[in-house]
Amino acid sequence: MTGGLMTAQSRGRVLTGWEASLRVVEALWTWYRRSWRATVVSSLLQPLLLLVAFGVGLGRLIGTSTRAAQATGGVPYLVYLAPALLAVGAVQTAAFESSYPILSAFKWRRTYEGIATTPITPGQLADGQLIWIALRLTLSGAAYLVVTTLFGAVRGPGVLPALVFAVLCGMAFGAPLVAFSASREREGGAFSAVFRFVVLPMTLFSGTFFPVSRLPRAVQPVAWISPLWHGTELARGAALGTLRLWPSAGHLAYLLVLLVVGVRLSRRRFRVRLTG
Repeated sequence: MTGGLMTAQSRGRVLTGWEASLRVVEALWTWYRRSWRATVVSSLLQPLLLLVAFGVGLGRLIGTSTRAAQATGGVPYLVYLAPALLAVGAVQTAAFESSYPILSAFKWRRTYEGIATTPITPGQLADGQLIWIALRLTLSGAAYLVVTTLFGAVRGPGVLPALVFAVLCGMAFGAPLVAFSASREREGGAFSAVFRFVVLPMTLFSGTFFPVSRLPRAVQPVAWISPLWHGTELARGAALGTLRLWPSAGHLAYLLVLLVVGVRLSRRRFRVRLTG
């Protein structure tokens, strides 16, 4: 994967920050074109299966009762669920891309060590890796929206900002996880714990399938700290046209803070790992 990057070194040319990071993205894209089929289930089919099972199957059982209408804002359950699963898919894809591949590139494949021998700095490498993850989330989210449109779950152009919010949500979770993965010397069950005790509870209790207000009062504050809840509120509000200024500003601020902190920590951990 480092062949194209080594060419820049042989020319003796200093790369700018963005150019160096995009070289990393180019290398990752070259690898992904050969192995994309392995990611279809986790990044696309899984949220689609959830949409069919809950949006279509459970949605028919829920029907159009008064209580259901109060919970969904009067829209069919399939339409209510689709943007939330867009955010869920982004978080799940980000969780995978930010965990095992990062540790593997450091410890087993040693891809990052090869890149570090080029003019690309560890910070630029971290930025390139994060840009690549954001691109992955965008591609898988766009494919999901195309398919959900065929199900009749997309209503209007609001799904486009919903995709942006979902990617932001995924990166707000993924960037700190990249920093954590870069600090690991071995897997040791840590990533399994992240998926089991963080990603799964977030999926179930962040307003994906029902409003957080339906949870017990003691549990609701736990849901509020979840980036997925903030992303779901933004994506669903954009898709359904129900966004309000100040709540949306709060959701955006929360996700942006997590993203900025995660980017800074990732740059630091890459620098320590590759130069220490």
